[in-house]
Amino acid sequence: MSAQPGRISVNGVMGAVKSGAAAPLVVVAMLAMVIVPLAPIVLDGLFTINIALSLVVMLAVVYVKRPLEFSIFPSVLLMVTLLRLALNVASTRVVLLHGHKGPGAAGHVIESFGQFVIGGSFAVGIVVFAILTIVNFVVVTKGAGRISEVSARFILDALPGKQMAIDADLNAGLLTREEAKARRQEVREEADFYGSMDGASKFVRGDAIAGILILAINIIGGLLIGVLQHDMSFGEALRTYTLLAIGDGLVAQLPALLIATAVAMLVTRSTGEQDMGATVSKQVFGHQRALTVAALLLGLIGIIPGMPNVPFLLLAGILGFAAFKLHKRNLAAPQAEAAAAATASAATAPNAELSWDEIRPVEPLALEVGYKLIALVDKNQGGELLARLKGVRRKLTQDLGFLIPAVHVRDNLELAPGQYRVLVHGVPLAGGDIHPDRELALDPGRVFGALDGIPGKDPAFGLDSTWILPSQRAHAESLGYTVVDAATVVATHLSHLIRERAAELLGLEEVQQLLATLGRGNAKLVEDLTPKLLPLSVVAKVLQSLLADKVPVRQIRQIVETLMEHAVHTQDPAQLTAAVRVALGRFIVQELNGMSDELPVYTLAPQLERVLQDSVNGSGAALEPGLAERIHQNLSQCVTQQESKGEPAVLLVPGNVRASIARLVRHSVPSLSVLAYSEVPEDKRLRLVGSVS
Repeated sequence: MSAQPGRISVNGVMGAVKSGAAAPLVVVAMLAMVIVPLAPIVLDGLFTINIALSLVVMLAVVYVKRPLEFSIFPSVLLMVTLLRLALNVASTRVVLLHGHKGPGAAGHVIESFGQFVIGGSFAVGIVVFAILTIVNFVVVTKGAGRISEVSARFILDALPGKQMAIDADLNAGLLTREEAKARRQEVREEADFYGSMDGASKFVRGDAIAGILILAINIIGGLLIGVLQHDMSFGEALRTYTLLAIGDGLVAQLPALLIATAVAMLVTRSTGEQDMGATVSKQVFGHQRALTVAALLLGLIGIIPGMPNVPFLLLAGILGFAAFKLHKRNLAAPQAEAAAAATASAATAPNAELSWDEIRPVEPLALEVGYKLIALVDKNQGGELLARLKGVRRKLTQDLGFLIPAVHVRDNLELAPGQYRVLVHGVPLAGGDIHPDRELALDPGRVFGALDGIPGKDPAFGLDSTWILPSQRAHAESLGYTVVDAATVVATHLSHLIRERAAELLGLEEVQQLLATLGRGNAKLVEDLTPKLLPLSVVAKVLQSLLADKVPVRQIRQIVETLMEHAVHTQDPAQLTAAVRVALGRFIVQELNGMSDELPVYTLAPQLERVLQDSVNGSGAALEPGLAERIHQNLSQCVTQQESKGEPAVLLVPGNVRASIARLVRHSVPSLSVLAYSEVPEDKRLRLVGSVS
């Protein structure tokens, strides 16, 4: 029966913690410590709790992998600082009221720090306290405050660039909407955290100053009270109250030093996930050459006559042994990898005769990489490229309306170490050179300084860029650059190429699967279209023509219904494509101009329009090469002008010449959209921007 009340009490306390009442209770308790006198035994318990709490906070900082995992740290820092200051006030009251009774009047903890730690000598105590204060205030606190200030400034300056990078990854299909939302939330939390740490570091600085002032007040106040109120001699009062004040100060300085160290450790951590112990072991003691040189230097110092030979030689032997073991491990790693590779190749070596199975079909989409880029596609080495490619396929499948084939990634020793290339149906389409150990800083057109790195070009869009070290990322983003890693560069380039060559990736099998997917809910519609009205090859030609003009085939039901309507009159893919485009006019215009009621357009000059119509009708007026070149130049100027305004570049032409002009400018002016008059919805207002002559 006696255990039951205790169990209820524990449950009540846990219930208060879970309900959120713990923090207000702690604040009220700290205010009570400032006002209500505390017994020495209570002070002993609170001082012990303060030291233990500071130690737990410092160890928690050591074991978190990312600073954001301890996002509540600024609030914890405030609470711990207030607790320590409240204890200082409470202990000052006890020291001044009962200090004349002896060193134990303020509790055993203060007495122990005054007697055992400093040997009962107030002169030694003053020196030790001064050293601890200098270490805390001048070294740890000042450095942590400066790092917090700089980190907060760079994080806030880089915030727009990070948001732009997330939007770019989302548009390129590298992130889903949920992942982008989580990334934005993480960026906001990071900015809030480092901003809070910049202010919270001032708590530690103020606490160090308060410790010095409280010590001086305790000594001066104790002298006055001891001499004037308790008739103590000046020497006795000086010794008694100085020992108590220094013991009180040391009890407060030890937790303060632990908390200041925790602040410094947290703000100096990188933002990546890493275990601090393993990282220190790898980066500090993981270099065989550094250990060898250190062992040799310590050995040389150890053999000098008059030096403490045994400690230096012993430490030199330990470092030499560690360097030897590290050297053996580094030699064994490549041999183990080579043996594993040889075993795998021997196990898979074919023993049978050659057969027709050796002829493998050509992959629709492939990516070849040099040997330095293998780490980007190897999950065991932290490679993220395969995950990025999967995200690209998912995004493009949703945008274009058909399943993008899998990207077959393989190494090619004929390529340069940092080179890659993209193949469509076995034909190299494009490629680039990247640096896997660096990040690409893109110049979006408005930056505020130059970067130190390797100059380059963005493979996808040809923007001026610089390959920088990962440590320069925050500086580059603060200057206005958009920074992406090597895997993102490859994935973005592949996404751009797939959009440009989508028509080549849509074959008969993909069209059959697309119609089968539609037929799950509209079986009769698909059955009546093919093969009754149109062969599958004609349907494929129509869909490929739409994709070549950058029109997605997501509206597959409307496309099929339009084909059924016009298939009774013609089976010409060009005429069917024109009919489908008219039916999809509203969708096409919305893809170009969004929900805007006004569409800016260019038109053809009457004379040029007649020449093009005569050329298409075959009346003998051929399109001269010089004329075609001038048309390209004029259209390129129109596109540049519209892009500078942030508006789409649209050329409005008669329906009978639309297909010819689209083929003419498809590769030379890819940003230009060519529309027929009949494709524009009736409720869409047109704004004539200019005329192409």
